Amino acid sequence: MIDSQDRKHLEQAKLFANISLESVEHLLERCHRLELERGEHLLEAGVANSHLYLVLDGELRVYLAGRDMPEHAVFGPGECVGEMSLLDSRQASALVLAAADTRLLAMPHEVLWSLVDCSHGVARNLLAIMAGRMRNDNLTMVSSQTHSLEFEQAASVDALTGIHNRRWLLEAYPRAIDRCERDNELLCLVIADIDLFKSFNERFGHLAGDAVLRRVARQLAEGLRAQDLIARYGGEEFLILLPRSALDEALLIAERLRDLVAAGCGLETEEGVQGVTISCGVAQMIRGEQFDTLALRADEALRRAKQNGRDRVEMAE
Repeated sequence: MIDSQDRKHLEQAKLFANISLESVEHLLERCHRLELERGEHLLEAGVANSHLYLVLDGELRVYLAGRDMPEHAVFGPGECVGEMSLLDSRQASALVLAAADTRLLAMPHEVLWSLVDCSHGVARNLLAIMAGRMRNDNLTMVSSQTHSLEFEQAASVDALTGIHNRRWLLEAYPRAIDRCERDNELLCLVIADIDLFKSFNERFGHLAGDAVLRRVARQLAEGLRAQDLIARYGGEEFLILLPRSALDEALLIAERLRDLVAAGCGLETEEGVQGVTISCGVAQMIRGEQFDTLALRADEALRRAKQNGRDRVEMAE
């Protein structure tokens, strides 16, 4: 016999929404009460389950990966757990424990199926509960994937300049080189370095230096074509990959970038506007060449540009 207190909780249960309990009371009498103390386990992943549990009062928490991870769901009065393992006749897929002293109505699986057979309302409510769980799981999955993508993006973007960083470069550039070689396409690498940047930092401070880095990164990125790749390699050095580009075209692009920086990256200081320039080394990929060798040749060209007066472009031999 269902007492008045339990009846009130059952009338509020999602499984019996819009259903007269009198019509199914004879089946509910075959259920039994279960009391859990705080911290006590109700279900464990990998362990067989033969009941649907309705929460009368208290609180249950669901953990998909053990107690050391955040809970997946929290269930209070009127909600149920255990339906998944009943519907697919498999073992429980999660750890469920009492977060507080909790009273439950334990419904054997044969009672649940009898309820579904005799009440279309119960069947409809059970489907609604399952749909809600699936929707919540989908939203959780999307949120998790979104967070993962955000973390991945944060790990591959230079926080100061907003362009890609060395970590991303070391993964993306070799792939782009392999693709161009496989498609028998030309490719060039440009290394751009801000002239006398160390002296600028020492003279005007790191905040001014950071402002220059951001301006140069923006000008370089805006001056490139859609297929070009740019990343901050470290310090004041930027590596630019130019797919489907011969050496003569790469030299023109590097000269254009040099002009853009000289014209648009000057910084106002207490000593007046300080001009900013870059030097560039350009190398065209030799068939079969690896990224490290290509970068070394471009860096040698950059070194010559510095030695020959800076604010200039040199090509690799």
